[in-house]
Amino acid sequence: MTAPQIVWLRRDLRLADQAAFHHAAARGPVLPVFVLDDVRPGDRRPGGAHRWWLHHSLAALADDLRARGVPLVLRQGDSVAQLLDISRASGAGGIHAIRHYEPWWRKAEGDLKDGLPAGVTLHLHDGNYLLPPGCLRTGGGGLYKVYSPFARAALAVLPPAEPLPAPALQSVADPPRGEHLDDLTLLPTRPDWAGGLRACWNGAVGEAAAVRALERFSARLAAYAEARNQPAADGSSRLSPHLHWGEISPARVWHALAEQGSAGWDKFRGELLWRDFTQNLIVQFPRYGEANIRRDFDRFPWRDPTADDEAAAGLAAWQQGRTGYPIVDAGMRQLWTIGWMHNRVRMLTASFLVKHLLIDWRHGERWFWDTLVDADYANNTHNWQWVAGTGVDAQQFTRIMAPLAQSEKFDAAQYIRRWVPELADLDDAAIHDPGDAVRPRTYPPRRVEHGEARERALAAYRRMKADA
Repeated sequence: MTAPQIVWLRRDLRLADQAAFHHAAARGPVLPVFVLDDVRPGDRRPGGAHRWWLHHSLAALADDLRARGVPLVLRQGDSVAQLLDISRASGAGGIHAIRHYEPWWRKAEGDLKDGLPAGVTLHLHDGNYLLPPGCLRTGGGGLYKVYSPFARAALAVLPPAEPLPAPALQSVADPPRGEHLDDLTLLPTRPDWAGGLRACWNGAVGEAAAVRALERFSARLAAYAEARNQPAADGSSRLSPHLHWGEISPARVWHALAEQGSAGWDKFRGELLWRDFTQNLIVQFPRYGEANIRRDFDRFPWRDPTADDEAAAGLAAWQQGRTGYPIVDAGMRQLWTIGWMHNRVRMLTASFLVKHLLIDWRHGERWFWDTLVDADYANNTHNWQWVAGTGVDAQQFTRIMAPLAQSEKFDAAQYIRRWVPELADLDDAAIHDPGDAVRPRTYPPRRVEHGEARERALAAYRRMKADA
């Protein structure tokens, strides 16, 4: 009998255009395995909103596999140890996986390869990005650190290959034991804070849901270039969690949308390329989530919430959506409620924490890591360092976004009414910046005035430069 082929699943929870499944199915019966590994990532283990989405994505994949007569084996613990155990118990001839580029997964892949017995091979495949991270090289032979030349180089070799359909699968005769999905305790219980996530995303998780989301976005793509900046508009693709969890491949998204050839496609294509670019950065800077890339910011005079009560109160107000800036508060409440935030508002809320409250970007990045259903190590980290001015190809720290002006410019009135209901009765002229005469008692005053915050941030930046 042909030896079983293990498919090691992580953030690649789909059957169509999934190279690990295709190559495994071509070699023999397939044994899909997912290990909930809170050991290898350390303090980068999945956050609360992450875990909620993961539960439902695994449930959807298990249903899809069951319909094909193939069980999904679930385990907990160190992924390398679990895979070695399953390999021995099943007599596997090989393990197939989609490459991952987070530093803990790269180490796990190396450890697994080293630990396999003779005759059992680890086959690593690409497929979570348009191009394999690290494959594009500059004229000098290095990896790209600036987005624009990276994007030009990528477009010169794209489009990606046509996506493959889901393969026919043969089940293993006697699969090893696994755990029930509920045993992974991915869902919150005491307290159950996920009511907003259920209301927003129930029935919208998994591969079939990702395909439906792509179809809906395709009908709105032509307006994307403009609508994406308006928080009240239904302009975002909402594909980010599906792409993050690998419920749909970026190649499939590309080929479904590229034929429209609109300005909307040009803009969205850039978002897909940005995903690839950030993966290239963590290949070069594995500690991107922990360390300033521009090392002069190591001496920046941040206000420290662990030692300064006023800074701690500011951080808490930001997390809770109680800053007194309506568009910032709307974004932070949207994030807490549904695990997702409008893309422009992500920039505004990040800029507010870093420059208005003068709090280190790492506090914000970790909050997003725990509360976003699409929290991605490379994307989340680079976007925070971009806003803070501390990263590769980042904006200047001295560019300080004005949230009140941005709110009015991008017509956020209805967005604010939805997420900050205590302001819902204000008219469009007042809601972006409610003065004392119309501000409800239940809504807090501004933590800091914009002009004061701007001058404080610029003074801190000058102090850092003077200390060089």
